[in-house]
Amino acid sequence: MTAISGDADENIRKRVDALYRAESRRVFATLIRRLGDFDLAEEALHDSFRAALEKWPQKGEPANPRAWLIAVGRFKAIDRLRRRSRFDALEDVPRPVAAPDDDGAVGRGEEIEDDLLRLIFTCCHPALPPDAQVALTLREVCGLTTEEIAHAFLVPLPTLAQRIVRAKAKIRDAHIPYQVPGPAELPERLETVLRVVYLVFNEGYAASSGASLTRPDLSGEAIQLGRLLVGLLPEPEVLGLLALMLLQESRRAARTSPSGDLILLADQDRSLWNRDQIAEGRALVGQALAARRFGAYTLQAAIAAVHARASSDAVTDWGRIVGLYDLLMRVEPSPVVALNRAVAVAMKDGPAAGLVLIDAILKRGDLADYHLAHAARADLYRRLAKPRQARAAYEHALSLTQQAPERRFLEKRLRDLSG
Repeated sequence: MTAISGDADENIRKRVDALYRAESRRVFATLIRRLGDFDLAEEALHDSFRAALEKWPQKGEPANPRAWLIAVGRFKAIDRLRRRSRFDALEDVPRPVAAPDDDGAVGRGEEIEDDLLRLIFTCCHPALPPDAQVALTLREVCGLTTEEIAHAFLVPLPTLAQRIVRAKAKIRDAHIPYQVPGPAELPERLETVLRVVYLVFNEGYAASSGASLTRPDLSGEAIQLGRLLVGLLPEPEVLGLLALMLLQESRRAARTSPSGDLILLADQDRSLWNRDQIAEGRALVGQALAARRFGAYTLQAAIAAVHARASSDAVTDWGRIVGLYDLLMRVEPSPVVALNRAVAVAMKDGPAAGLVLIDAILKRGDLADYHLAHAARADLYRRLAKPRQARAAYEHALSLTQQAPERRFLEKRLRDLSG
């Protein structure tokens, strides 16, 4: 067949780029299963898309491009292994790369989706350190570069790269199975996956340090992971986590001023909230609650949905929120949940009631180094017109935070008290 025109060639390039964005991680996941090696699969993935750019302008796009990319990537990997080992016989290639009976076998939708789910559970395996789970998930499931991940988490590039290398070595040396857990292990393993996704979202929604309050690229990746998990494994808590992320993300445009300063929930312009994300989040909360097997993420999403329904702090159903926090304390008791409940009680019953609860949390030694606990305590003293105690609590909170917009907010509160 003769070469196609330049315009058509450009269309093919755009089509390959679109396929890479939409399908590369699925192709990669299947190549890992068939090749048994992360790095070899990564090389094969890029080889297959390069081959598409070379071949499709002359021969046209195949009927099943995903299957074509997987098949080409697999055989490119075989060629690499032959060159490395200097053997020509196919039987000298490691067994995982053996060809299937037909190319269509690697293109079946159900099998490909299972491969992607296997990849997620492998990257989030509990044998890996939590920071390695996050880095590996972003690198291998989301396709972010090592440089992008290091920049997002403000980690030196060599440190982040070594973290990923060690995680891959751990998977190989510990023979961590590339599989979806069975029914007995699934609840615990799924919790690990959801925790990793939410850690990524939280770092994007409220960065732990640095000049910016948020990192939209990370929260966007987490939401995409959430959507992927809902499509692959629509368990109630998966629905709940996606709902929670959407409802929290819906406030992004109202959370900072044009100059990047922090705006508290009570002071936000709620007309800036993303109503499409709120509608989707509330619908997902309803589905999760209807299953009656919900957990911590669904309850947090339900709390966020109450906020999303209210036109202001003054008309928020704080009684409903306190009741949901009571349920959350039974499902997943923690000092941070107790702190958030105390703040809700302060809104429902007054600052003095909330202050008693926060002081009890701090007296137990919980959250002593958590700046938000001291900032909440300072705000309640401010509302009680006790500037001396408020100033001391604000100064303590300021000494603990590494986030520039939060520091500016606390410094302004201290200036207002002095004024």
